[in-house]
Amino acid sequence: MLNKIFGKYCKAIDNFKKVRVLVVGDVMVDKYIYGTSERLAQEAPVPVVLMRKEEYLPGGAGNVANNISMLGGKVYVASVVGDDEVGKMLVEKLAERNIDASGIFVDNARPTTVKTRVIAGHQQVVRIDVEKTEKIPIALMKKIISFVENVVDSIDSIIISDYGKGVISRRIIEAVVWLARVRKKYILVDPKIEHFLYYKNVTCLTPNLNEAIAGMRYPLPVREDSGVEVLGRKIMKVLSPEFLVITRGEKGMSVFSKSSVYHLSTEAKEVFDVTGAGDTVISLIALGLSTGLNIVEASTISNYAAGIVVEKKGTATVGLEELKRRIKECMKK
Repeated sequence: MLNKIFGKYCKAIDNFKKVRVLVVGDVMVDKYIYGTSERLAQEAPVPVVLMRKEEYLPGGAGNVANNISMLGGKVYVASVVGDDEVGKMLVEKLAERNIDASGIFVDNARPTTVKTRVIAGHQQVVRIDVEKTEKIPIALMKKIISFVENVVDSIDSIIISDYGKGVISRRIIEAVVWLARVRKKYILVDPKIEHFLYYKNVTCLTPNLNEAIAGMRYPLPVREDSGVEVLGRKIMKVLSPEFLVITRGEKGMSVFSKSSVYHLSTEAKEVFDVTGAGDTVISLIALGLSTGLNIVEASTISNYAAGIVVEKKGTATVGLEELKRRIKECMKK
């Protein structure tokens, strides 16, 4: 039986190369400054970090796209960057990863979002953010919607990657969800708290537990499976997604459909850095559903992939063979 299940997962993974996904949302740059620190500054009680290396990676919706591309899927991105060098570099980095960035438009009134993390040894010392979170202009919203209209017939799934940096608005949400439903495409959402209640009638919502609690204005603490089930059923009733996947950190994830709930334990060996784990989860669920897996099977593969990503430094992705090896290892337990 296990060999049959493993074979089904491997077949789905091999078919990722046939999947086309559109990612709509907030792209950004994740910048990492790596160094060492052996003393405090004289002018303030803060560590002095001697820089050894710096790295620039696609973040936010860009990381979702990168995850899909690394697993062989064809991916398009619809977003906004600033009229600056880091924005140009981000578009170039996406193109280098075979990601179609023709749906990324320039907003002259904002900088490209950059999150800079300074890491001394194995410890993150500080994070510095450059961003403007006001809504993008109506003209840019129309360009994004037009881009979605142009590519929707050639894709299998749409992911809305909402990081609250201004690209995603109620207008964008309603237009993209409507287009996906009319064209019968999977529509998956990684929601931001302030937009949580706008995401009605989508294929799959993938909030983490804190986002689910805050997004529903839920008054009670949620720790055990039973509490998550009550919260999840409330979300299913209010927003009517076909599926709901609540990620729960070291406790794994809970997968809801209209009639059932299934709890998956985490498959991480050791948690080093959770940055981007949610991006990996939604990417793998989109790929899994698009290759014919059911929601529990797609979530199970995403759980294996997230377990790999949190064991790595920074904004990480997972490769095809790496994923197959982890699935095989875990199924032998």
